Amino acid sequence: MEMKYCSECGSQISFRIPGGDNRERHVCDDCGAIHYINPRIIAGTVPVYEDKVLLCRRAIEPRKGYWTLPAGFMENGETTAQAAARETIEEAMAEVNIQGLYTLFNLPHISQVYLFYRADIIDGRYGVGEESLDAKLFSEAEIPWDELAFPTIHRTLSLYFADRREQQFPVHNEDIIPPYRRP
Repeated sequence: MEMKYCSECGSQISFRIPGGDNRERHVCDDCGAIHYINPRIIAGTVPVYEDKVLLCRRAIEPRKGYWTLPAGFMENGETTAQAAARETIEEAMAEVNIQGLYTLFNLPHISQVYLFYRADIIDGRYGVGEESLDAKLFSEAEIPWDELAFPTIHRTLSLYFADRREQQFPVHNEDIIPPYRRP
């Protein structure tokens, strides 16, 4: 991300290593403010009702028209679990009971961290939110594997169905680095 002007005073920004640091940062040439640009956190759920997982067909880019688990960028002032539940309501109109952290993926090449929580859909109710074209419950055999939007979604679902067979759901922590190859 390129910054040109300081959000504190409006002056020019330069990209350099500030005193006491070891990485290049955006530093204001006038007021000296250091602007840290850190990874974005994406939080979502693996929303389940009975033996099916709820997926949403994306209505927005990137990967418009592809299927995904409900997830999105965490907002200030919320926990990761709150962000995951909020995104599930926004994208799939489904209220969920969060069961616990399930997957944590580091994507350093795009400065993102993905967190997915296992969740139960309350009363099996869901719908189509503003960022979705469709929402549907899928059994494992019905998952549109070749139409999944992102490697994080494919990996989370693969782990979920394997763990469900064993009835054990450990937290999975992995790095996803291109080129990504599906298992």
